[in-house]
Amino acid sequence: MRVRVCRLLTAALLVALAGIGQGVSLYAETPVFDATHLPAPSEFSAKWFVHAGDDPAYARPDFDDSQWTLFDPTTSFDKIYGKSRPSIVWYRLRVKVDPAQKNLALNEFGLAHAFEIYVNGERLITVGRVAPFVAYTYRADVVKKIPERQIATGTLLIAMRMYIMPSEWAVQGEAGYGSSNLRIGQYDALDNERWLRILGTNLLSEVANLFSVALGIVALVLFFSHRKQTEYLWIAGLAAFFVIDSQTSVIESVVNIPLFWKVAGAALQLIDPWLWGSLYFSFVHQRVGWRWRMFFAVAGIMEAAAGVATVYFPNNIVYAPYLLLPSVLLTAVIIPIVLIQHWRKGNREAGIMLIPVALSGLNTYALFVAILFFNLAIFQKTALVWLNALQHISVGPVTVSSGAVGKILFIISMGVIILLRSSRMSKRQAQLESELEAAQQVQQVLVPEETSSVPGFAVDAVYLPAQQVGGDFFQVLPAGQGGLLVVVGDVAGKGLPAAMLVSALVGSIRTAADDTHAPDEVLQRLNERLVGRTQGGFTTALAAYIAADGTMTIANAGHLPPYLDSEEVELDGALPLGFTSNVRYETRKIFLPPGGRLTFYSDGVIEAQNQEGELFGFDRARELAGETADAIARQAQEFGQRDDITVVTIARERAVASAA
Repeated sequence: MRVRVCRLLTAALLVALAGIGQGVSLYAETPVFDATHLPAPSEFSAKWFVHAGDDPAYARPDFDDSQWTLFDPTTSFDKIYGKSRPSIVWYRLRVKVDPAQKNLALNEFGLAHAFEIYVNGERLITVGRVAPFVAYTYRADVVKKIPERQIATGTLLIAMRMYIMPSEWAVQGEAGYGSSNLRIGQYDALDNERWLRILGTNLLSEVANLFSVALGIVALVLFFSHRKQTEYLWIAGLAAFFVIDSQTSVIESVVNIPLFWKVAGAALQLIDPWLWGSLYFSFVHQRVGWRWRMFFAVAGIMEAAAGVATVYFPNNIVYAPYLLLPSVLLTAVIIPIVLIQHWRKGNREAGIMLIPVALSGLNTYALFVAILFFNLAIFQKTALVWLNALQHISVGPVTVSSGAVGKILFIISMGVIILLRSSRMSKRQAQLESELEAAQQVQQVLVPEETSSVPGFAVDAVYLPAQQVGGDFFQVLPAGQGGLLVVVGDVAGKGLPAAMLVSALVGSIRTAADDTHAPDEVLQRLNERLVGRTQGGFTTALAAYIAADGTMTIANAGHLPPYLDSEEVELDGALPLGFTSNVRYETRKIFLPPGGRLTFYSDGVIEAQNQEGELFGFDRARELAGETADAIARQAQEFGQRDDITVVTIARERAVASAA
């Protein structure tokens, strides 16, 4: 018996020694991946040992894993564990390398929300935390060099410790390690490929972001120029939303981040329906009442909830179709219908916006149906392919996403609308300038730069409008028996509306002067002409009749009193023109002596303002009252013109007075 046992032991020893002599692994069934002569980065085309449970010893290269289960990563993990679905799983693989190799590295992508990768017992890559479980994103390429001291051993034991979430187990074939999740190769090659993928994945999105920033800046400038056109503000808001919303995806393509950080990005969806709805409704001038605001709020809350669900349950979106229903209803049904209605009514802008909205709506319908099928177990794989195709299409190194394409189409449509509006505004501006030029010519006739001479009086007048046309007016007309009728006034406002009212007033003054030269009657007629036509504005005026002998009758309707030889003439106050009918204007008689001088101002002189905010004021006006009209007007203008400036001076000549 003893001899028999000795013979068996001897035979076993000889077999073991023969195996060692031939360089065979101690475990005949242990798979080994040969990486000694890799022409390019490669996946691990070998079976791995896999085992459920958790023990730090599983990372050691000398750990005996011969009793573990062999797993082919090109097949489904479900065949091994079925419904047991462990949360922590370990993988082990031996890799043969050339000890003289340099810069060898591992490249991980999309492995799990939490895992650790060890090389010969030394931890090389960590994402998240396995125990206690802390989930991270897993869309970033991770490239790490393998320490040269480990390569020098000639054999690498790669061990992976992985946490598998219930949501990953819920989708067939999605749980655990897949052959494309891990590669080995030269560091430079892997890193170059990594950055090429990052650039390709985000290129179109970042181009869309650049266009979004440009569009947002233009829209903000237009909004501050045209405050009533709120659609420009919504365009800027959506552009900012695009840029901020996309940055989470850009960041997680570069580095894995804690999963809960994405919840902040999901919270952004609260304002998504509100921005889209308000934008398109403002373009078609549809009022957003409280019912619409409530709908936008509900849609935003449910969309944010769907976003949170996709963060924590990315592969098992059971409730997402129902949570997204209000947003889908808004963007793919309500908005297209509203745009179609206004397009048919002749709104060309609605037709331009309808193109990206309709295409986005079709994509939304396809995604919505794909998600519904995804939640049916028998269609999960097909729906997953469908979803990936709808959202990400590879064109060479560039990934084309439906979201980025939708943004670019939206930006193009908004850019076309802004260009068309700019073209229309340029034409309108040219037409308006032509009209203003014509109005200026008319006003020069009505408010002439030179007044007709009246024997016995020296009349000087200067009119400097703040714009091409203004609201100041004056008339110096010969009256009966060598007298002079003077009317000076100011219409509130500037530009064409004020100029049109001036035209009506000047016509009324000349008509009234044919019948009377009594100042109070002239003002009464002007008042009746303006009642009901001022649209909330007002007009001040002052009328004076100066007889040939210097006797002057003057009436005031809220205008600045004149200066007589640099002294202000005291006048009774009265309402401006146009407030109410049947107003009586008090008159006052004063005397203009030979050599005496009257100076009439508009409030543009008094209210001239310099850069420090100081007003020209009454004191300066009184001090300058003895100078020529041109000198007074120019000094006020140089001080800081803010309104139309009118100065009229009337001097009674001494020679004529003596002859009389």
